[in-house]
Parts: sequence; C-alpha cells; structure tokens
Amino acid sequence: IAKQFEADGFKIVATGRTYEAIVAAGVKATKVNKLQEGRPNIKDMITNGEINLIINSPRGSKDSREDDSYLRKAAIKKKIPYMTTMAAARATATGIKDIKKHGNSEVKSLQELHAEIIDK
Repeated sequence: IAKQFEADGFKIVATGRTYEAIVAAGVKATKVNKLQEGRPNIKDMITNGEINLIINSPRGSKDSREDDSYLRKAAIKKKIPYMTTMAAARATATGIKDIKKHGNSEVKSLQELHAEIIDK
C-alpha cells in the first residue's frame, strides 16, 4: 500500500516498526516519533499541517491505543482523512490511483447506483 501511495506522489511518514517495514520493502519514508517518544512527533506534524492523510492501525499496547485517540482527535480537528484498517487504506490508494489515471468522475450514492440496476 505504501508503494502505491509513493508511486502516486505521496511522501511517506511513519513511526516505529511501521517505518522499518516500509523501508525494508524499498519505500522511501521519513521516521517520526510517536507521542510518547518525545517531540517533534506525529501529532505535531498533524497540528502544523504537514500531514494530508493518516493510516493508523494500532495494535496491542496501551500506548498505541492512547496515541490512537489523540491522533484521531487531531485528524478530525484538521479535517484530515483517517483510516484505521489496511482494507480502507488499500481502497483509498486504489481510488487515488484511478482518479489520477482517469480524472475526477461523478460520485454517486449507493441508492443512485442501485436505481441503475436493470433486472434481467
């Protein structure tokens, strides 16, 4: 997923093990501190308008869940798209790639799409 975002011109910023995994996969990334690791950290980058999209799927530790709450609130405040699953991140990356390839198209609600279905 990080490779697809990078190919579409995104600069990747990541924390901890996520950073290590992304770099090991050959994607250029910048490492940033988690909240409990000191400053500057990812929340500072969000607050300063340096982040345009967030993929955060915290696992396990209490610190991860606590960071998640602060990051989610900061994202909402700054109106930054925020995904919490890899499926959502993949769908977002695919959608961005499609728009870059084919241009912006008309957005339809599910109700509009269902209305277009013709029973055979």
